[in-house]
Amino acid sequence: MTTTDESRSPRRITDLIKQKEMGRTVTCLPAFEILPADFLHRKNPYKAYIFLCRFNGEVDGKPYSFRKCYARGCPENQCSHVSRAIMIANRYLQRDYSRLAKAEITVDQRLFTLEDMLVKYDGYQQEHDTALTLEDCIQMSEGGVKVDLAVDLEYVPAVEHFSNYENSQTFLTADFTVTAADKKYTFHRCLSCYQTDKEQEEKAVGVEVANARLQVLYQELARNAVYHTEVFF
Repeated sequence: MTTTDESRSPRRITDLIKQKEMGRTVTCLPAFEILPADFLHRKNPYKAYIFLCRFNGEVDGKPYSFRKCYARGCPENQCSHVSRAIMIANRYLQRDYSRLAKAEITVDQRLFTLEDMLVKYDGYQQEHDTALTLEDCIQMSEGGVKVDLAVDLEYVPAVEHFSNYENSQTFLTADFTVTAADKKYTFHRCLSCYQTDKEQEEKAVGVEVANARLQVLYQELARNAVYHTEVFF
């Protein structure tokens, strides 16, 4: 597994924090993108919405831009319901905002809302209280609950639909199956992506970013005594 080159344009929240710690001036402006996309998972096609935040700004006057996927929601049952996905996306987004604030990086802390969507969804209130995250299950171990976690990594091709064009992306995703207190929970996480028709140029960096995010997660699992096997792309 390789590590992200600190001299390269930031591609993660962690990169921004490292640049700030090095004494550089870092600005950050988030912009939301909620895109319909056609996914192909193990030869099974399905439609979903992906909740993306594009982080734009400058490091010592040099511009950067990267995007991070916070959740994926489906009108059907192939992944988290859209209303639940909004809740999950905001919880992860708030975690990143907290990290940026701790590093003294000023950011406008906007959140995803139902009003951002172009379609209406049913069952929002019913699912409001079920938006557990992977971190919630990990923290169960602090209370003495035995927690086991299995990881399944996959490259998932998709076509994103913008207003006037389509964009083919390959997502590096992880399916986490957590067993805790005799219950099983499944979580999906997008770790990075690259433009499909630019695989030769972009795949290596996408893998690097995904593995770096997995390494941070595995460190958290180890701190909380969660049984797991480390796997990487």
